[in-house]
Amino acid sequence: MTSALPSVLDLAPVVPVVVIESAADAVPLARALVAGGLPAIEVTLRTPAALDAIRAIAAEVPDAVVGAGTVISAAGVADAVGAGARFLVSPGWTESLLDAMTSSGVPFLPGVSTTSEVVALLERGVREMKFFPAEAAGGVPYLKSLSGPLPHARFCPTGGVSLASAPSYLSLPNVGCVGGTWMLPADALAARDWARIESLAREAAELRTR
Repeated sequence: MTSALPSVLDLAPVVPVVVIESAADAVPLARALVAGGLPAIEVTLRTPAALDAIRAIAAEVPDAVVGAGTVISAAGVADAVGAGARFLVSPGWTESLLDAMTSSGVPFLPGVSTTSEVVALLERGVREMKFFPAEAAGGVPYLKSLSGPLPHARFCPTGGVSLASAPSYLSLPNVGCVGGTWMLPADALAARDWARIESLAREAAELRTR
């Protein structure tokens, strides 16, 4: 990441990965997550409401560090930053996407799932990355094997990470945080049960690294 802001990897042990269907839910959801101790919130650009949700959180939840996920184009970078995203996350990267994220002025986590991708990013001066899809791409054993030859790379594993598996990831020296959705169960979102989400967020925030 290239920014004066603190690393997203160091804000909390877990970054909630949020898919928002209605922008009206963005502010109470973000407030619940922040109250539970998870200030870094990744709003994925998978729904028409995503950019409006980022705008609302940026404007109304000052303690949240709202970011945009599923950023896959230069246009997406511009739209997300314009909406107020304070960090960017991509599932993968290309040279043009990396150029756009580097020029954005905000921290970013480009997605990787292979050693060659990690080495290529290190060559470009990028040391903090998203490891995705974490479980499908080799999980804890894979990341552990990277820590020896590539000690300068740090990761946020996302994809299939759960409350049960998160501590194993967080115990690795090259993992700063994990991304997850388990604190956002579908039934709680449908019921707008913000108190339950706050409770689950607090449980996730209490996970400790090493």
